[in-house]
Amino acid sequence: CHPVPKPENRMEVCDLNPCPPRWKVTPAGPCSSSCGLGLAVQLVSCVQIHQGREVLQEEHLCPVAEKPLTRVPCVIRTCSYEWSFSEWSECSTSCGNGIQTRQDFCLHSLTRKHVEPVFCRRFPKASVVRGCSLGSCPEQVGTRPPGAELQPVTPATHPTAAAAAREERYKDLDVPLSAMPQEWSKGGGEEGAAKRCFQCVCGKLFLNATGIINMTGVESSDCTVAIGRPLREEITLRILESSLNCSAGEVVLFSGRMMWRTGCRKLPLSLINSRTNTLIVKQRVVLPGNGVILQYNSRTAAKKYYQDCDKQLFGPQGEIVNPVQLPDQGQEVVCRTFIDVAPQHRIAIRALYTDLGTEGNQTHFNYILVRDVSTMKTMVFRGKQQFLWQSTGSQAEIEFHE
Repeated sequence: CHPVPKPENRMEVCDLNPCPPRWKVTPAGPCSSSCGLGLAVQLVSCVQIHQGREVLQEEHLCPVAEKPLTRVPCVIRTCSYEWSFSEWSECSTSCGNGIQTRQDFCLHSLTRKHVEPVFCRRFPKASVVRGCSLGSCPEQVGTRPPGAELQPVTPATHPTAAAAAREERYKDLDVPLSAMPQEWSKGGGEEGAAKRCFQCVCGKLFLNATGIINMTGVESSDCTVAIGRPLREEITLRILESSLNCSAGEVVLFSGRMMWRTGCRKLPLSLINSRTNTLIVKQRVVLPGNGVILQYNSRTAAKKYYQDCDKQLFGPQGEIVNPVQLPDQGQEVVCRTFIDVAPQHRIAIRALYTDLGTEGNQTHFNYILVRDVSTMKTMVFRGKQQFLWQSTGSQAEIEFHE
């Protein structure tokens, strides 16, 4: 305070009557968005000063019209990347109902140049497929000739000759059939091989240490599979075969907690390393029958990417208990629980009991953070708040602070 003159010490008469109740706001917690506009949660309580101490009061005793917001806007920094799109393609049919597609690009907001899609992963993306109609086809106009019957058309359920040849080519690999979806291994001999399911891999979670995943000939244009292993391991994936049509926009995408890669050309025999214990593979095809065949293995991770108090859950259900830090761990350690389920499923987390403290400054440091990995949006829960949280994707993370 120098050079400001210091006032003299003196005694003054003070009023000991209690002050009226007032609102107290603790500092806001972390922002829900890493860039751009987000929301931060702050704890608002009604208190009254009595003999120099704050006493918690019922909220109705404080002015309702003056109550501060419990969620306040926050901006950490301006987002540097954004999604951009090409023009819609022509309708896929010359008559009747069809589809239109467009390409998506990740752009740098300032330079407007294309960058890797990983930079836009945290931002919502608009649809790249939409329906279109060009009127009735000539065959649909008028009535059918007398005696003509409409014959139902069903897709073939047996694998093509190329698919059977692929099975023969890879059957001697040292990979257990149990690593594939259960439907693949039904039946025996040549007849059983002909009836194996080639449409059932999409939306599955593979938990074996090694396996082969055949994503060729699937009916859906988007096919997603996930691979999961214990926390101390990492996954290495090799593309055995690819029939993707790159010029038609077909692509395969590999994503994990610490990696993101997409490609189409020169895929065969290329290696993908997850760097952590989970890996998601998403295939986007346009032409029927196209796809990739993958072989994966797991091994002990080269680098430690988790805390000793971290947990991994693969579902479909389980109980999450607040992890206990070890004595040699510092206060800066944040214990996490990772939840991964099959890509076709979603996650719901219900808090049955929480008690994170309600007095003093502890409420600012004690909280539970739940993150939706697909959108990277987070929610913070404090105090004795019970909650029901639901994901938009198949991956979630929970952080226990203090």
